[in-house]
Amino acid sequence: MKYFWLFLLFIAFTTQAQFHISGIVADAETNKPLPFASITLNKDHKTITDVDGKFSLEIQASQTTLETYYVGYSKAKILISSKVNFYPIYLSPSKNTFDNKNLRNKLTASTIIQKAIASKNDNNPKEKLSSFEFKAYNKLSVSAPPDSLSGKIDSVYIQKKGQLIFRKMDSTNYKFKETIDKHDLFLTEKVSHFQFKDHVLKETILGTKMAGLKQPIYEIIGFNLQSFSVYDDKYELFETKYNSPLSHNAPSQYLYKLLDSITISGRTAYIIHFKNKKKSKQSGLEGLLYIDQKNYAVTKAVMRIKGVLDISGTHEFSYIPEQEIWFPTSKKFKIVKGKNDDDIKILGGTIQFDGDIEENFSRRKKQPSDYVYLVSQTNNFNLQYNQPFTVKKSFVSIEIKDNALNKPTEFWDKNRNEPLNNREQKTYSALDSLSLKKKWESKIRFGRKVINGYLPLPFFDMDLRKLFRFNNYEGFRLGFGGVTNERFSKVFKIDGYTAYGTKDGTFKYHLGSAVRIGKFSNSWIGASYTDDVKEIASTTFSIDKIPFKLYDPRPINISTFYNYVSWRTYLETAIIPKTESIWELSHTEILPKFDYAYNLNSTLYTYYQMTTAKLSLQWNPFSDYMQTPNGKIEIEKRFPKFTFQFTQSLPKVLENDFTFTKLDFKTEYEKKYLNGQKTNLLLQAGYALGNIPLTHLYNTSPNNITKETITQRITFAGKNSFETMYFNEFFSSEFAFFQLKHSFNRVKLFSKIKPSFVVVSRMAWGNLDKPEQHVGLNYKTLNEGFFESGVELNQILNGLGLSAFYRYGPNQLPKFEDNIAIKLSFVLNLGL
Repeated sequence: MKYFWLFLLFIAFTTQAQFHISGIVADAETNKPLPFASITLNKDHKTITDVDGKFSLEIQASQTTLETYYVGYSKAKILISSKVNFYPIYLSPSKNTFDNKNLRNKLTASTIIQKAIASKNDNNPKEKLSSFEFKAYNKLSVSAPPDSLSGKIDSVYIQKKGQLIFRKMDSTNYKFKETIDKHDLFLTEKVSHFQFKDHVLKETILGTKMAGLKQPIYEIIGFNLQSFSVYDDKYELFETKYNSPLSHNAPSQYLYKLLDSITISGRTAYIIHFKNKKKSKQSGLEGLLYIDQKNYAVTKAVMRIKGVLDISGTHEFSYIPEQEIWFPTSKKFKIVKGKNDDDIKILGGTIQFDGDIEENFSRRKKQPSDYVYLVSQTNNFNLQYNQPFTVKKSFVSIEIKDNALNKPTEFWDKNRNEPLNNREQKTYSALDSLSLKKKWESKIRFGRKVINGYLPLPFFDMDLRKLFRFNNYEGFRLGFGGVTNERFSKVFKIDGYTAYGTKDGTFKYHLGSAVRIGKFSNSWIGASYTDDVKEIASTTFSIDKIPFKLYDPRPINISTFYNYVSWRTYLETAIIPKTESIWELSHTEILPKFDYAYNLNSTLYTYYQMTTAKLSLQWNPFSDYMQTPNGKIEIEKRFPKFTFQFTQSLPKVLENDFTFTKLDFKTEYEKKYLNGQKTNLLLQAGYALGNIPLTHLYNTSPNNITKETITQRITFAGKNSFETMYFNEFFSSEFAFFQLKHSFNRVKLFSKIKPSFVVVSRMAWGNLDKPEQHVGLNYKTLNEGFFESGVELNQILNGLGLSAFYRYGPNQLPKFEDNIAIKLSFVLNLGL
């Protein structure tokens, strides 16, 4: 009897054996691919060709016929053979229109879309359901099809004196195929618990692991590859937002075409192709919407962007009869290399592309990167809806549990929708072994530190910004400094630096320490001592993170500083949702290092003391955050952002000399466009009230030196500074500053000269209260305003650029050439 059951089992496997086929559907007369053609197998299984007319299917042995249908073309039926893997299908144009009985209601695609848009709130789970929660299993891999790769070792020749001379053997393709034959290039998995309530969707990651890494790269986990909902007005694909084909203004931007109908979960749906009306390269989304014929809900969606990268996102839904709603059950994201006129250099390597207009580009040899693809598949399960629950820490979009990195095998076996295949299992073992051999985690740690301006040592991170600087007062400033790292302690840190100025001939010092008192809020309490110099009237926000630069151009030309000796205690915390703040108390002794005295009540102060309390706070209300076991990360930076700072002197505390209040504010806005352009807006203001010396007022960031000719004034441009305003020309006790920058796409002047073109306009207004109190400097006020505009040509050659600015308005200077500033710029592009 057991042989009988074995025989039946063998028959079952034989009849259900699968094999893979692929093909392309094209016009028989023009040979042009036909996108989104319908593919039917034995009249019951359907798929759709992609934008390029290509399709790929897993075929059962019982499926023997393949039928292809495209609007306006005659149908084609072919027989499937297990010996044939690729099927080119050519369709002939036909005058027949839709013959499907479900489409005889004469509804147009635009009418269907209008009804789908009008029904969004009734069909959107985030609107119709009061709450829902589910678990999701995600697997992301990077791989390449082994059969598409050639494993031969090539001989590389160079042209020399009219002859081809052998140079070397290139085994790149051989090594790549040897690798890809055995395992994927990258693999990571995660199991999450999603909760939606009060219009907030939170993901809690219960388990995650990444091949080759004990500590996962959290930024990869935080990537928003595709939107959860297809009903939002903005649809996100690979961290770029596009106007959705179901947004309220979508009919004015998209073209819709009714292709066919299909049955999903026993309900009939229209298949509608959408495409942006613009014909530019960055024209936006293209794809398919499957619309339920009864309630006009989305039953399936395919979104695609084709350019430098070929990106697609697919959403699958299942019908819940009790709620009469389609709920998302899975989504798939895929990305491959597309086309681009220019190759891209990244981290010392070059990614080559085929041109958009192939006839203008010579055929090049295929590289391994041409075949590499990334696929992310997410499957949802254990759905519950309209149940009472609480979303904890809802202001955090993603939270990774502390034990998520150490889940046992049983956890993964329970939550995977299907077990890993042999190839995927080999990927984990191979990459884990390779990681140890190549020391990947050490290299990743090193890269993270260096990008942020630190050189990691065993227990101490050396601050690269402290090594070398230059300004007109100190001359060459040589120093050393840094902070203890996580290998020293995760709850205690010591930071410090020392520096020496070759021109002023003095040493500067700083020493501080802090203790972490809150892990989730990343709260630290600390104290420090500093003896250093600082630019007069400069506006700094304590909460601002100083970006790492190989050079800081603006301070080079500054010559007016003051020395300060400060004792400071502070609390740094992110306990308030979507904010970071520093609360500090300090006592500072100040000695101006230039000819200046502050006249208060007939007393001239050339040395004074200040005891102040300060609150510096940055608020990013629209950004998304991820809580990791190591701290909080801003995973999606959204604008506008707001920064506030309040400073109050404390009378009669530690010999404080002055009573004053300072209020500072800054907001930033950035908008990126689909065509690659970008607009930046910056608004900053300050108000000082009371008795306050010039050293602590405002100078609105001048960056022009007092020289006779334009060429003598050529220096490096700053980021947000007035390039035509001279140092110490204006001072204010209250001011407002506005800057507008718009960056265009790079302009191709010559083959290797492609500058980034930026237009800039800046303006400021201000006033100085009691100017008679400030003795020693000649200056003006900004009562009538200051205006300048200019252009930047950045990255003309090897990161170097050139900019020109013109000063106009009430404070324009009599001599025309004095209103012009020519500046150099330098942009370091690491390709990150």
